[in-house]
Amino acid sequence: MEVIKIKGTEDTPNVILDAENNIIEFSGRSLPEDVVTFYAPVLQWIEEYAKSPNPKTEVIFRLEYFNTASSKILLDILLKFEDIMNDGNEIVVQWYFQEDDEDMEEAGEEYSEIVDIPFEMHSY
Repeated sequence: MEVIKIKGTEDTPNVILDAENNIIEFSGRSLPEDVVTFYAPVLQWIEEYAKSPNPKTEVIFRLEYFNTASSKILLDILLKFEDIMNDGNEIVVQWYFQEDDEDMEEAGEEYSEIVDIPFEMHSY
């Protein structure tokens, strides 16, 4: 499966989608001008991954900030992984947030209540 690596900018997150090495990670800031266009290859990759996922998948979020438009796409991403889990595969979300960033901590908690995927919360 193709590896996708998107180098982050001031407004877009760093994204690594590497099934072979079991690395699925989103980090940095997510406030692209056009979230649909930015995240389209990510969503396509996840749909392809869902056809033959690894037995255990860790999805890592190390986001410093995301805007409202990104929050909807992040939920879409999580729902796709929930579908993969419902097909009998193990999924764990690793949600990292800065120790004093209550907004990012709460965002992780809210996502964990919406989707039926185990979340592990980590402050740093």
